[in-house]
Amino acid sequence: MRDKSLAFLRSLINTPSPVGHEARGQRVWLDYVKAFADETYSDHYGNCVAVLNKGGSPRVMLAGHADEIALAVSYIDEDGFIYVRRLGGVDPVVSKAQRVQVHTEDGPILGVIGNVAPHLTKGDGEKKYPRIEELFIDIGAGSRKEAQKLVRIGNPITLVDQFELLRGDLAIARAFDNRIGTFAVAETLRLLTEDGKGLKAEICAVSNIMEEIGLLGARQIAYSLKPDVAIVVDVTHATDYPTVSKQLHGDIRIGGGPTLTHGGANHPEVVRRLEKVAADLSISLQHEAQSATSGTDTDVIFWTRGGIPSALISLPNRYMHSPVELVSLKDLKQIPELMAGFSRTLKKGEQFKVRI
Repeated sequence: MRDKSLAFLRSLINTPSPVGHEARGQRVWLDYVKAFADETYSDHYGNCVAVLNKGGSPRVMLAGHADEIALAVSYIDEDGFIYVRRLGGVDPVVSKAQRVQVHTEDGPILGVIGNVAPHLTKGDGEKKYPRIEELFIDIGAGSRKEAQKLVRIGNPITLVDQFELLRGDLAIARAFDNRIGTFAVAETLRLLTEDGKGLKAEICAVSNIMEEIGLLGARQIAYSLKPDVAIVVDVTHATDYPTVSKQLHGDIRIGGGPTLTHGGANHPEVVRRLEKVAADLSISLQHEAQSATSGTDTDVIFWTRGGIPSALISLPNRYMHSPVELVSLKDLKQIPELMAGFSRTLKKGEQFKVRI
């Protein structure tokens, strides 16, 4: 991965972007992508769009969601300890004993999620998994009044963990889910701009909001953009580590390339085109079968305005929704290459319809 792209990814990952409070991360994204777009803008709720070859046809929407799972201040007790609510699929088991930032209008407040020492739990019987309502945050305040001078109900909370290279092309961070998607659509615009080849389609790169609590931003922006075809980029579960059942979850490996999803919302003709482009570009693909839903923005984009032909490309991710999500940068680099290749194949006015 080129140095400037890696620096952009690092900045995007390290900038807190909790659900419903994505503005800081969206600013990082817009500042990067504006060099490769004819225009950029944001809507009322903070969905961001970068347009290349405006007025071209068909209109292609390339989408990733900007938000990360988080917590929010829900209650402050008399001693100044903070209790929380989930913003998305936070796992209380991996949240305990973590450093956090409470994001306020005056800046971040450092805190820790408390964890009772094992010495004090002897004789309590079988250990139980913590529940979200049992988590409490210590910001060093001695009373509710003192804490309320620093934080308020509704302030979002994120873990402090940062982007790091682990070994070779492997990287770890909190919340690769799903800044890798917004990274990939931005890099697709860069590739299309830099190669200078004739582009027939209008490309709308989208960094949308609030996926983790109901695919909400994708509903908004897909409706307003009215794309002719959409490709969604998200993470998927790698299954190449101990205790994960391949019989239940498929065989998805870090370093094996991005995955393509089949069935459900994934339009067979769009999927077929992506497979051909991948073969032409010597990009290795892994494959997933969708059951009822994919759990991604694809599920709401495809039925918007009577049906938008859509497909889902995913990056294998170990330890999802944890502070130590692990991905391959080689796998990630191939996703914008695939989407740029797909975009170049589109003929003026081309439409995708199921063969009957």
